[in-house]
Amino acid sequence: MNDLPYRPCAGVMLVNRDGRVFVGQRLDSTLEAWQMPQGGIDPGEDARDAAIRELGEETGIAPDLVELVAQAPEELYYDLPPELIGKVWKGKWRGQRQRWFLYRFLGEDRDVDIATAHPEFRAWRWMEAEALPAAIVPFKRALYEAVLAVFRPHLGAHPAD
Repeated sequence: MNDLPYRPCAGVMLVNRDGRVFVGQRLDSTLEAWQMPQGGIDPGEDARDAAIRELGEETGIAPDLVELVAQAPEELYYDLPPELIGKVWKGKWRGQRQRWFLYRFLGEDRDVDIATAHPEFRAWRWMEAEALPAAIVPFKRALYEAVLAVFRPHLGAHPAD
């Protein structure tokens, strides 16, 4: 298991005007767990481009409705629990190494459409940032705490001008 590489991935913390964070419930899980948009980086793809692509694929949010606020200075990692290694991602990865980006959502709730061409979420909502670690599956909790620590200085409400 330790010989397997980490899957390259990009993640998006998307905050609305109230400083709340977008989270979705995965279609492939019955757990009451919420996660931020994230997904694999294609070979030759820039991490920021992958983040915007994944955001669109998972939320239907157009790139012109988001504004980059910050980027994590380094990759963040998580390991799959032993019972999932070999069962997800065709057994090729031991976990993920992720580049995280903080974006501000400039649109309205009606601009979110999780019924995309390849849907990943069955439900979505805006959540208080501090509630994120408790809402994610336990094996990603430390990762979400790290993402929150990196972006905390940039969080807060930003009412429309």
